[in-house]
Amino acid sequence: MQSTSLTALQTVPISDMIWVDLYRPTPEEQIIVEEKFETKLHSRQETEEIQSSARYEETDTEITCISNFLTLNANGTYFSETVAFILKNQVLISYRNSELRTFAELYKRMQGAARWYSTGYHVLVSIFELRIDLDADLTELLAKEVANLTKNINIQQQAAEDTLFQIAQFQENTMVMRENIIDKQRVISAILKSDYFPEEIYPKLRVMIKDIGSLLDHARFNFERLEYLQNTVLGLINLEQNKVIKIFTVASVIFMPPTLIASIYGMNFDFMPELKWLLGYPFALLLMILSSALTLFIFKRKKWL
Repeated sequence: MQSTSLTALQTVPISDMIWVDLYRPTPEEQIIVEEKFETKLHSRQETEEIQSSARYEETDTEITCISNFLTLNANGTYFSETVAFILKNQVLISYRNSELRTFAELYKRMQGAARWYSTGYHVLVSIFELRIDLDADLTELLAKEVANLTKNINIQQQAAEDTLFQIAQFQENTMVMRENIIDKQRVISAILKSDYFPEEIYPKLRVMIKDIGSLLDHARFNFERLEYLQNTVLGLINLEQNKVIKIFTVASVIFMPPTLIASIYGMNFDFMPELKWLLGYPFALLLMILSSALTLFIFKRKKWL
């Protein structure tokens, strides 16, 4: 039976409970849970500051587990939300500060097949199983977005800048995703080493470890693909810039001989016969045109253009 009543939390015996999910718990709710289960709930700041090496701990009376859950923002970026778990007396206590799709999906499953979730151990493993499936969906979504970006590369200046920005955002998403997947790998590996979980859960945990390995390989491939795409875009931008520079270089070389001729005839020497020659001006212009044409011919012949 599922209940959101604070009274039920106080009156229902622990032996009849499987899972207590605290979503943005009030101080009163925290006190009730701590007193009922004789445990201590970490604050949000404490859970975020706990080192990764201490995110899974076992004692003779309880198991404490802290993990990050990946969430997709409306702007297409990923961020991690910390969720803490305590297993005591076969009851799972989870506390979080964000709506997470994993928990909503599990609520639906438990309503349809409650017999599969006989203890808090089963609920905890199911949460991570669902989370891994959702991480796989996000990984596939990211791969499709990268593939679409690859097909629509445009090397125009503004478009290229937008493409590089998208690549950087995808790289950041991939790194955040990989960190979250590694976090799940660490937790599942710790659970596999535990002697407290029911025996029938361990085969499922081994499958989950294999799935996590596949996700890490996929995330690594996505990151390598993004690096290749980034290098490709930068290479195309450089080629485009080189074309522009080449045009200016050729123009400069072509106009160098006429500039030299104009400079010679612009010198203020007293004895320059062409200055008093009737055809001097047309002769200078013709000489400039011929020198430019000759330079252009030589460049084309040498295939420098």
